[in-house]
Amino acid sequence: MSLALPWILEGFVVSLLAGAALLWVLPRLQVRQKAYEDAPVTHQSKTGTPTMGGLVFVVAVAAAMLVRVPLMAALGGFVVACGAIGFIDDYLSVRQGTNRGLRARTKFLLSALAAVVFLRALDGSFAIFPRDTIFHAGTYALVAPHWVWLLLGIVAVTGTIHAVNLTDGLDGLATGTMIPPLAILVGIGLQTQVAAATIASASGLGSCLGFLVFNRYPAKMFMGDTGSLALGALLSGCAIVTGEMLLLILIGGVFVAEALSVILQVTYFKLTQGKRILRMSPLHHHFELGGWPETKVTARFWIASLLCSALGWAIVR
Repeated sequence: MSLALPWILEGFVVSLLAGAALLWVLPRLQVRQKAYEDAPVTHQSKTGTPTMGGLVFVVAVAAAMLVRVPLMAALGGFVVACGAIGFIDDYLSVRQGTNRGLRARTKFLLSALAAVVFLRALDGSFAIFPRDTIFHAGTYALVAPHWVWLLLGIVAVTGTIHAVNLTDGLDGLATGTMIPPLAILVGIGLQTQVAAATIASASGLGSCLGFLVFNRYPAKMFMGDTGSLALGALLSGCAIVTGEMLLLILIGGVFVAEALSVILQVTYFKLTQGKRILRMSPLHHHFELGGWPETKVTARFWIASLLCSALGWAIVR
């Protein structure tokens, strides 16, 4: 991990500097969040908080792209592209004065298109990485036919991006939850000697630590879809190029739980004509409405992410 420390520090410093600049610029441009109408009542006080702070993640990864490492352009470009999709969504939300920018279907299709371009870029790369490997632990490697790898890659990318997007609902929740799985991918990148994954995940890890300075409770700035889509792309992209696509289900266990809570809630609501499994979805709102303070929900989810990631590392190391 010490080999990745310079990139973690770089991501941290870039995030602090970019975050401080954004905290000055965004309010002056009237780039402010409007709370979801369907969110718990306590969230209405968050209206007016600067958003699009997730630009710090895009800047941190873009800075790391300056290093001429094979795969870095493809991986970094993918993160920037998904951050751009989120930026458009945030811009439309701010401009319309609502919390509804791009339609969910549109974001899904655009992120799937970005995934296709990214995977095809990997196909055209001469860089060495565990191509077609979807999971490995020690000397064991699960290799899929190339077309299966491509399909699973699209599913992994779109699923991860939108799961992270759903998790971004409390101060510091998505940011802190992202840190343990990125730390695991730093270790796996070093283990598999995929330098691009090591650098990208380390830069992302450092930028998350820096962004928490502004995003921890009570948040001075939100990441917006700019940040959540970029982080989802970073997590899934690094997992793919290290040959650990299936491991995303475990190290990203909190994101998986958040996405499943929405799927189950919506499905059950439609099948039973109005009944609910949870008080509210995504899952963090269920605990909020159960009386947990926001900080308690966030802390518990951070711990859950840490445990899931530690288990993932124990399996693959």
